[in-house]
Amino acid sequence: MASEELAQKLQRRLQLEESGAAAEGEAEAVKDAVAAGEVEERSCLTASAGAELSAKLCRRQDINEGAAQPRRAAVFNPYTEFKEFSRRQIKDMERMFRLYDSGRDGYIDLMELKLMMEKLGAPQTHLGLKNMIKEVDEDFDGKLSFREFLLIFHKAAAGELEEDSGLLTLAKLSEIDVSIEGVKGAKNFFEAKAQALSSASKFEAEIRAEQDERKREEEERKHRRAAFRELKSAFTQ
Repeated sequence: MASEELAQKLQRRLQLEESGAAAEGEAEAVKDAVAAGEVEERSCLTASAGAELSAKLCRRQDINEGAAQPRRAAVFNPYTEFKEFSRRQIKDMERMFRLYDSGRDGYIDLMELKLMMEKLGAPQTHLGLKNMIKEVDEDFDGKLSFREFLLIFHKAAAGELEEDSGLLTLAKLSEIDVSIEGVKGAKNFFEAKAQALSSASKFEAEIRAEQDERKREEEERKHRRAAFRELKSAFTQ
């Protein structure tokens, strides 16, 4: 009887040892799989980073060799890029752009351009509107950014638009006098460019005038505040 009980205990212990060994084997297999996964993930990340760096280096090399053009920055300064226009003219163009940018997203899309041309009294067909955008659409997004909107007047002033172009019609019908007889009354664009470059003093004068106007408004506000304080103190005494 005792021998049978001892045999059962020994068998039980053997089973426990065998199950323990199996569990350890499974744990080791899981560790190996995780380690292999980490190695594979690291290699994938390394390969991805290497590919991205390689693409950047290739593009830089293409730019240096003249095979590719650097990407244009999203933000630009219209006053320095479009020097042929005065500050007042650019501000007028900006007001007009914002007027028809009803979506307030910084772009004039096809439907907004349609409304603009209807308001100006020169409605266009759907195809005509698409062609208008295409003439100045540098990034091929199917809508006009403010820079592309300025290009309309730039091209009109330079005589680069066809007579039947919808963009030329837009430039003529707008209240911004920059395109019909050339920029600032010049006979051609190159003469206008020379005039613009030689009128730096006028440009600076416009800036000073704006600054003086802001100072005058600030002085008026100070005087009004002082007068209000005096009036208030007179009533509180």
